[in-house]
Amino acid sequence: MTSEWERKITEIKEMIDEGKTFLGIELGSTRIKAVLIGYDDPEPCAQGAYSWENSYINGYWTYSVEDIRKGIRGCYSSLKKDVRDKYGITLKKTAAMGISGMMHGFIALDENDELLTPFRTWRNTNTGRAARELTELLHFNIPMRWSISHLYQAVLDNEEYLSRIRHMTTLAGYIQYILTGDRAVGVGEASGMFPVKGCGYDEDMLSSADELLHSHGFDRSLADILPGVRTAGTAGAALTPEGAAFLDEEGDLEAGIPLCPPEGDAGTGMVAANAVRSGTGNVSAGTSVFAMPVLEKPLNGVYPEIDVVSTPDGKVCAMVHCNNCCSELDEWVGMFAEYSSLVGKPLDIGTVYTALYMKAMQGDPDCGGVYAYNFLSGEPVVKVDKGHPMYFRTPDSKMSLANFMRSQIYSALASLKLGMDILKEKENIKTDKIAAHGGFFKVHNTTEHILADALDTPVTVSEAAGEGGAWGMALLAAYMMRSNGMSLADWLEKKVFVSVRSRTAYPTEEGKRGFDSYLERYKSGIGAQKALEEVKYNA
Repeated sequence: MTSEWERKITEIKEMIDEGKTFLGIELGSTRIKAVLIGYDDPEPCAQGAYSWENSYINGYWTYSVEDIRKGIRGCYSSLKKDVRDKYGITLKKTAAMGISGMMHGFIALDENDELLTPFRTWRNTNTGRAARELTELLHFNIPMRWSISHLYQAVLDNEEYLSRIRHMTTLAGYIQYILTGDRAVGVGEASGMFPVKGCGYDEDMLSSADELLHSHGFDRSLADILPGVRTAGTAGAALTPEGAAFLDEEGDLEAGIPLCPPEGDAGTGMVAANAVRSGTGNVSAGTSVFAMPVLEKPLNGVYPEIDVVSTPDGKVCAMVHCNNCCSELDEWVGMFAEYSSLVGKPLDIGTVYTALYMKAMQGDPDCGGVYAYNFLSGEPVVKVDKGHPMYFRTPDSKMSLANFMRSQIYSALASLKLGMDILKEKENIKTDKIAAHGGFFKVHNTTEHILADALDTPVTVSEAAGEGGAWGMALLAAYMMRSNGMSLADWLEKKVFVSVRSRTAYPTEEGKRGFDSYLERYKSGIGAQKALEEVKYNA
């Protein structure tokens, strides 16, 4: 007699073999992930991953073009292996696929589509002057990580390659072009390159920015070098034979697969959290952390801490983006894992994460006078230009493992809280519920409770939350093929999340008081963090 499990495996095998799946790939800051979902079932049926790290070279955070190409191929190879190991077949085709990447940054290409300078990631904070001048000119907040800030800063610095720029794009847009020859990006991704209005770039702002760039000797029109803009659900790109051979070095992948518009991790995060409808919001937490409440109407003011971007289907969205979240926390977890090996009782990293996160929940609500700053890179929200991880404690503090780890988790959310307070206090924006996703929330009943206390808002984490943007990108690929005219918000609610299990954490009075108390001392200590910017590393 065939078991239910065996029948399920047979169904998935047939589905994959017939190409009735959707594939999402996301190039994150520390991992490139691939998720394959079924034609009718949003649950992942196969996954792939590839670990990588950025490098700090000549003053810039970057990934080499060799690492980018090796990484996405390695991720796809890992996915193929997972399919082969689980189902005994070779992945050859899908119904549609999509590419996502870490948001914004700067990729400049010449007429032969060669990189003119190494990819400059969102993590770089050298673009302060450009961002300030553009914000003043456009009366619209232009963050340091946006592509236009990188371009204008390069113009201000008179970088030698500027006359050879023919195209400017993001990491997701770059991979999309390699795979399809199509230069368009999704409207959410485009809104982090240059301000959008509706479903295209703001033409008045384009004109003003062109005048500014031309006054400094840059003779290209932004409209000529920026990628096109498409909304979620729009077709128009397909995998070329060259793109298929690039992605799958074994040569099994078939050409002709439709690709949906590429999105950044902000857009895929909204989709993965079911937070694209006005009045909802999401928090994505990994290497960086950002909150994105979808607005009923545009903001009244301009705030350097708040970005105005777009959902993948073109709705206005506020964004509080913090450069630092899990990286410093990960370092401490890794050190405790190393200690377990040192004493002859080695533990896998997942076990260490779970133990330390659970221990943190036993700490004092205010962390007992232990404070941490997780700034590996600059943090614009709190006006820190150069990052230096730091912790301190008061002389009468209660130093314990629980308080120390709780403080590290608090530090991952502190800057986000300060940014969200601006929306609450100056724009009277209060999100009714927050959907959370990303690796930060993988240990159940820990970090979502701390986030709920910090934001004073219920926080829901779906069981697919740990898959994050790759899963969200697979859903966007599915939406392109299966929307049947439904809005993205309706399709997600009625066709996807109706069957996705989730858990919800609610704020507590004790937790809210504890986080607020911690935050007051945290704010007063930022001056010490800024003083470290004067430390000289080279004699």
